[in-house]
Amino acid sequence: MRESLAKKIAWISVISNVILTVGKIIIGWYGNSDAVFADGIHSAADVFASVIVLLVIKIANKPADKEHPYGHGKAEVIVSGIVGILLFLVSIYVVYEGISGFFHEVETPSFLAMWVAIISYITKIILYRSSLKVAKEHNSKAIEAIAFDHKADIVASIAAAIGVLLSIIGEHFNILLLHYGDKAASIFVAYLIFKISKEMLMEAFDILLERNIDAETLQEYINVVNEFQEVKRIDRIRAREHGHYILVDLRISIDHFKTIKEGHDLAKSIKGRLMERYDNIDEVLIHLNPYFPE
Repeated sequence: MRESLAKKIAWISVISNVILTVGKIIIGWYGNSDAVFADGIHSAADVFASVIVLLVIKIANKPADKEHPYGHGKAEVIVSGIVGILLFLVSIYVVYEGISGFFHEVETPSFLAMWVAIISYITKIILYRSSLKVAKEHNSKAIEAIAFDHKADIVASIAAAIGVLLSIIGEHFNILLLHYGDKAASIFVAYLIFKISKEMLMEAFDILLERNIDAETLQEYINVVNEFQEVKRIDRIRAREHGHYILVDLRISIDHFKTIKEGHDLAKSIKGRLMERYDNIDEVLIHLNPYFPE
């Protein structure tokens, strides 16, 4: 279910982005709009990102095996990182094109370029909201990466439309400063793309470096463990994301006179309750220490 849904979202993203890419690049080029053309380049990056996601979803959803005992969830994280790097490179390219445009004769963009940007804006809002909803429901980093791509396009498309409109107004009323509205918009689009890429790369690095999950969620886990009176002390607890699921490591102290079976049953109960309360927890490893009252 999770894999088929992710593939469906990715395919919708691929098809829509191909259409938008062709439209924005062609209209942006012939309509003299750097901002719309840059937005088209970004959509082309989205196409590539969606294709990568399609290729890796099957790997990420494979169960744990002998070579990968913790599962294959980080495959999605790697994809997210690749998409982040791709978007970063796109932002550098767009900035270069935008700045260089200030040193050439300005050509006023066409109204058609503005309408293409507006259509892209509306389409991307629909795609972003639907993709993010599915990503949260199924805790999928791959689908979340697609949603972030759509998010970057939302503001980028409206910025491109505004840039084109300002240039047209500048031409009509002979306001020199507004002539460069399209160029300025293309640089703004680059900034938005860079911001999204930074967020994606930071999250991917945190997961790959196995950073502990946020303190608030960790405290929730601690509260669940403390519900068991047999637990005398939590010696250590840590948890890390492994793609779309979480692995928890727990060290607790119980009375030293408890039998191995009693300790085993307690650990099993704690693990069961944590996984019942949080469906994104895939594994809980519990180490028992003997507790001696002082």
